[in-house]
Parts: sequence; structure tokens; C-alpha cells
Amino acid sequence: MPKASELKRGVIVEINNTPHAVKTVEAKSPSSRGASTLYKIRFTNLQTGQKLDESYKGDDLLKEAYCQRRQVQYSYNDGEHYVFMDQEDYSQYEVRGDELTEEAGYLTEGLDGIIALLSDEKLLGIELPQTVSLAITETAPGIKGATATGRTKPATLSTGIEVQVPEYLEPGEEIKIHTGTGKFISRAK
Repeated sequence: MPKASELKRGVIVEINNTPHAVKTVEAKSPSSRGASTLYKIRFTNLQTGQKLDESYKGDDLLKEAYCQRRQVQYSYNDGEHYVFMDQEDYSQYEVRGDELTEEAGYLTEGLDGIIALLSDEKLLGIELPQTVSLAITETAPGIKGATATGRTKPATLSTGIEVQVPEYLEPGEEIKIHTGTGKFISRAK
């Protein structure tokens, strides 16, 4: 049983006999003496997709849910479902598009490093790799003399998501994005 202070993004716990995935963890330290640190945690119900916000003390115990973890590759989207292929036995798993609202913007055909969370051979959700490389499709032209630490501008990426990028980047360039925060990291090499 993990403590609330040990939870990280992607951990699966059981709340009311239903598996929930940790999406965000925020630690809040109260200023009064003797007060314990509170952890505000946002969960996603893996069966319904609903979000749940809860607060716990650092030593509160949560029940870890049993989920099989399999290495998969993103194959394609047929309009309604996203299809993933198991890297070991080549079996395919489908998940409805509305269940992957946050993750869908980072999926490109052939993307490796995805972990599928399975229960009774049913795909409950996915864990994306820490970073993905995506191409910039639309942004304002680069500004000469702009530095890496300078201002940012919005850019639309090949999957349709929009992120803030440094002013020196041009359309067509590949960049690395952190999947947890959705922020620009660097140019892809």
C-alpha cells in the first residue's frame, strides 16, 4: 500500500473498488506549527474517465489496484477508437477516443514506449513516454536574434495541440515536448 506522499503520476490505486490513475500531485505545506503536509491529488477513474480531486495527509495509505502493465506501440485511429499493438505478442487493444482526451495530442503513428494498463485483457488507460518529438506545423516566422531564453510564441504541432515555443523556431522543425506538463523542452535531434 503506497502512502500519499509516495504517489507519482501514472500510479494506479483503488478508490471505492474502482481503479483510478494519478494524474497530478500537488504538495501543500501549511504554515502553522505541527501541521502536516497535505497532498492534493487529481485522479482519473479508469472505467468512466471522470476526474476526482482528493486531499490526503502524507502518511495516509491508499490501496494499490492490480493492473497488468504491457509495452505497446500506437498503431492508428479509426475515427472512434485508438488502436495499440502489444510489443511482445502483437495482440491489439482498442480504447475509445473520448477516454484519451489528454493523451491523444501526443500520439503519432508508430510511437513506442507506451505502457498499457490492462485489467482482464481490457485496456483501462495508457502511460505515455516522458517526452515525445512532434513537428511544428504552424507558427509565426522565426525572429532573427531571438535567444533560447527569450520570449515565446504559440505553435501548432502535427497532432493539433498548441504549445508555447521560443521565438527562433520555424514551421517544419521537430521539437521535444514533456508529456506530463505539455511544455517545450528542446529541438529534437
